[in-house]
Amino acid sequence: MDWDQVKEMIAQWTGLERDALHIYAAILIQIATAALVRRSMANLLPWFCVLIFALGNEWVDMHADHLVEDWEQPAALHDLWNTMLLPTILMLLARFAPTLTVGRPPTVARDERASREA
Repeated sequence: MDWDQVKEMIAQWTGLERDALHIYAAILIQIATAALVRRSMANLLPWFCVLIFALGNEWVDMHADHLVEDWEQPAALHDLWNTMLLPTILMLLARFAPTLTVGRPPTVARDERASREA
């Protein structure tokens, strides 16, 4: 069984389109990498792991039949865009707006209350 058949089997088993599978796989890889290496989602390593997997997947897709056709490059770019968008948004949010994802730490809230009361 080759890689394309594995992906087709997963698509049939889940009932999801391949575009959706790209997104879900990307998020799973990002979260799993962050958990395994004990790094925050703000760290670049989980994002880079998603990128490496996405590039590898697209390379295998394009070269599986040993012939790169004209339509394959735009399709690969579409898949890369689709795969990397949500992991990029999550990484940027975790890095630059962490309070949107986890809320404010209790000490910050106390400090703000104390400054308002003074």
